[in-house]
Amino acid sequence: MTTLKIKNNFVRGALIGGLITSMSVAVPMVAMTQTASAKAADNLTAAKRLNKLLTNTKSMTASFTQNTKGASSGQLSSGNGNFSGVMSVQRPNNFRWETKSPSEQLIVANGSSLWIYDKDLEQATKQNVDAQIGNTPALLLSGDPNKIDQNFKITQPHGNKNYYVLYPKSDNASFKSLSISFSGGKPVMMVLNDSLGQTTSIKFNNIKLNPSISASQFKFTPPKGVDVINQ
Repeated sequence: MTTLKIKNNFVRGALIGGLITSMSVAVPMVAMTQTASAKAADNLTAAKRLNKLLTNTKSMTASFTQNTKGASSGQLSSGNGNFSGVMSVQRPNNFRWETKSPSEQLIVANGSSLWIYDKDLEQATKQNVDAQIGNTPALLLSGDPNKIDQNFKITQPHGNKNYYVLYPKSDNASFKSLSISFSGGKPVMMVLNDSLGQTTSIKFNNIKLNPSISASQFKFTPPKGVDVINQ
């Protein structure tokens, strides 16, 4: 599996499982495009503000719901639909995304390797983490905040609202833009517009900011009998 395929899997199912919302995607998008009560922040100011918010998020656990819709019809995209599960991140570069419904899938990254485990397929894929993974939305919450502006153009459309829209600088990125919203200093929602014209919304609930997380959460050992693919 190539890096690009991994990134596409992430877009389609939270790296095959989940990034966003129990609410219709129309709700956050309407909120994000309403008339601004303050002018947009300049790029440098937006980058500094987002950096501060992300730096304050040293670790995080939450449950998530995800919804994906097609570009024109507004209907749920075939093969995507709704997903829900739990996630945890811890800087630097520790990430766990576990989809519980409608199927079980697990993505674990610890800075050196990334595992994708599909329980139904009894298959686990392992890949070394490389620089390209830095363009994926997942690692926005677990990577180095000081390096985010190297991979993204950062904007803050409404200067008095804590939501930011990021545009990947890489031509190989599998998405066109990523919006992230904060409430009370916590990341609560992400909206992803991918290169296929789909919009994926992810809403985080039961958020715990900066908890102590066991290192075992970011390690993965394939269960007995599982087909392991090394990339």
